[in-house]
Amino acid sequence: MDLNDMILVSVDDHLCEPPEMFDQHLPAKWRDEAPKVIHTNSGDDVWSFNGSIIPNVGLNAVAGRPKEEYGIEPTAFDEMRPGCYNVHDRVKDMDAAGVLGSMCFPSFPGFAGRLFANHPDKEFAADLIRAYNDWHIHEWAGAYPGRFIPMALPMIWSAEECAAEVRRVAELGCHSMTFTENPAKLGEPSFHSDYWDPLWEAFSDTGTVCSIHLGSSGEMVITAPDAPMDVMIQLQPMNISQAAADLLWSSIPRRFPDIKIALSEGGTGWIPYFMDRADRTYDMHHLWTGQDFDNLLPSEVFRRNFLTCFINDPVGVVLRHEIGIDNICWEMDYPHSDSTWPNAPELLAETLTGVPDDEVDKMTHLNAMSWYQYDPFAHRNRADCTVGALRASAVDHDISVQSMDKGRHEGKDRDLAGFTSRNKAANR
Repeated sequence: MDLNDMILVSVDDHLCEPPEMFDQHLPAKWRDEAPKVIHTNSGDDVWSFNGSIIPNVGLNAVAGRPKEEYGIEPTAFDEMRPGCYNVHDRVKDMDAAGVLGSMCFPSFPGFAGRLFANHPDKEFAADLIRAYNDWHIHEWAGAYPGRFIPMALPMIWSAEECAAEVRRVAELGCHSMTFTENPAKLGEPSFHSDYWDPLWEAFSDTGTVCSIHLGSSGEMVITAPDAPMDVMIQLQPMNISQAAADLLWSSIPRRFPDIKIALSEGGTGWIPYFMDRADRTYDMHHLWTGQDFDNLLPSEVFRRNFLTCFINDPVGVVLRHEIGIDNICWEMDYPHSDSTWPNAPELLAETLTGVPDDEVDKMTHLNAMSWYQYDPFAHRNRADCTVGALRASAVDHDISVQSMDKGRHEGKDRDLAGFTSRNKAANR
């Protein structure tokens, strides 16, 4: 397939929330306590909430910057591309990259909304979650119908309240909710408890995808405090592998066979070995461990209930039939440091060389449409959705690499100790 004929929908991007996001959706009684952006004396733009300071970490918003300026130091809005936090500029960046659709995970609240969940007043926390979700659905995704797959934050302190929010946002057309990869790490019941059954039932009833992003438990795979940052970056998909095993061996997908679980930003190349290992484990050990997959193998349950995604994963593409061609989606990861923006079509086309057109279509957009109940063609002609058509509409939009360095950081944190120190408040 010619890259200009591809239709690209990314199931894992991110947004840096703008300062005014709570102005229209949070009840007035909470306005004084709402999260606020403050500009520090050192030049950082940080969120202040409930006594915590939450920075925008540089690596989370480096799209369009030269790689030598990447780092984990706090950043400011004027050190980011406007597309990181402004939906109108985001769509321009999408057009210029030839990307039709995007699903955007949160930033400062944490991938599972744990910042809000930690507030002792759960009425306030619930209103914050609803305000965030309404802003995302109406102001972010709603600004450009058909261009975004809306996503909601969960109420991770209560299965019943979280289930109610799944049903509420589904009525608003939102069929993706981000959730933690390991609730036990957050002091909540694990996936092996029946506590979460109302949530799994709500997901199943509404066809809403439980989107589990790596790092959503607030923990990363860290080998040693003084290990190079590269170790953590390399091992990030292992968080998702742990979550996948936890969920697969729980009774959730067997008791709720219609549930849909997405393993976000986890890659795909490791999946065939993961499934082979699961089947081998079941064969060798289920008679004494008590596991019962009825007439199915663990790998078959995985293919039925789990969605995987990749940024640029040549091994995963080669092994796509071992994974399941209906279980793979593409992602761009804008504006994070792993992102392929703005050259995503070129890199993806190279990775997909020799792949039949129908399989390209599944991985680039059809699977996303099916799993997330997303239909961009209801809003624009298919011919206007291709890489070539979108890029032609944005020929004047500047996507050149631009330095935004202000010289604020003389040295960069290059090990995990610095990263942990800077993000302690957000992950507590």
